[in-house]
Amino acid sequence: MQFSWKGTTLVRRLVLAAAALMLALPAQAADPVRIGFSIGLTGGNAPNGKQLIEAMELWRADVNAKGGLLGRPVEFVYYDDQTVPANVPAIYTKLIEVDKVELLLGPYGTNLIAAGLPVIAQHKKTTVGILGTAPNHTLHYPNYFAMIPLGEDPIHAFSEGFFELAKAAKPAPKTVAIVGADAEFGKNSTDGARDNAKKFGFEIVYDKLYPPNTQDFAPIVRAIQATNPDVVYVASYPPDSVGFVRAVSEIGYQPKMIGGAMIGLLATPLKARMGPLMNGFVNNEIFVPSLNFPGVKDVLTRYQAVAKQKGGIDPFGYGFVPFGYAAGQVLQQAVEGTKSFDHAKLADYMRSHKFSTVVGEFEYGKDGEWKKPRFTFTQWQGLTSGDLAQLDDPKKWVVIWPPEYKTGDMIYPYGNAVAKK
Repeated sequence: MQFSWKGTTLVRRLVLAAAALMLALPAQAADPVRIGFSIGLTGGNAPNGKQLIEAMELWRADVNAKGGLLGRPVEFVYYDDQTVPANVPAIYTKLIEVDKVELLLGPYGTNLIAAGLPVIAQHKKTTVGILGTAPNHTLHYPNYFAMIPLGEDPIHAFSEGFFELAKAAKPAPKTVAIVGADAEFGKNSTDGARDNAKKFGFEIVYDKLYPPNTQDFAPIVRAIQATNPDVVYVASYPPDSVGFVRAVSEIGYQPKMIGGAMIGLLATPLKARMGPLMNGFVNNEIFVPSLNFPGVKDVLTRYQAVAKQKGGIDPFGYGFVPFGYAAGQVLQQAVEGTKSFDHAKLADYMRSHKFSTVVGEFEYGKDGEWKKPRFTFTQWQGLTSGDLAQLDDPKKWVVIWPPEYKTGDMIYPYGNAVAKK
């Protein structure tokens, strides 16, 4: 039998082509799993959004180092919503219809989640919203799940500890002012505060919302002062918190107790700007370093190394980084538990299983909220500057509620804490 070199070359080429095709098949099977979300990297949420994205990138790196989700590497597709709720519906429409992402996370923040949920619900997708106060309490969308430990009654849980502290204070306060931003977060928080104030027997002497674009808080603080409340409950987003704290100091206003749900008091860059002006403020905290759940210290250590290298982001990440990482863990455990990317199956799994994360173990209940609440109220005490060492000092950042997490007593009235700055 005679062989043609030309024919042999052709056969060799066909064999090589077949081999290349076989090698390509697994590569196609391992195409990235694309996870889409919006997040505020500019605007009011930027100080927190920037640390959240780094936390989520840490989770993505960890997942990919272990082989990805169901053998496929994870890839993020995300857009800066600029902390503008009106931008969110278009972003999630694009993620779902144009980018064709397989999984969703977010958005971050109450106002943004509330804006995005109708689009997500319309497409019957499942998502884990990050740090939102009851954004699903009117829509009741069954495939929404929260990454914040407020429990099944988040509107009231968010402020209950604040009023429990006020009720126990001596001499007992009797009147309260309630103020918040005129947006989803502010409305939800003040609605709960109003009910809790009545529940604990306080007389409400001031109860108003301010426009979200407010820059000068001195007139608001003076209006509150004119009603002479013993207690002031504030529900403010990051820039508002700074403006409110500064206005209180400039006017020299000293009610017996002040604070509430001031999100700006959770971001280190903003804390550094306020420094000792924060002394005496009592604020809701969803995470403090003493909550040492398995794995959380490692995540924070790695985040802090990234923050130091990059600069321009929160150097500690306490209030947000664990929850950004844990949101990814919930999605990961649901995918691995169902061995599927099907959104209905993922939602069914999330509703019926317990999750083990760097923010502890929990189960989901009504409206996708955690079944059991778990958060704290803290008070800043004895700050003399905005130095990072002071902002990380547990003797100055004191957990005053609940009793099981308590590290010190509340300084009351507020004026005594101001005098000790």
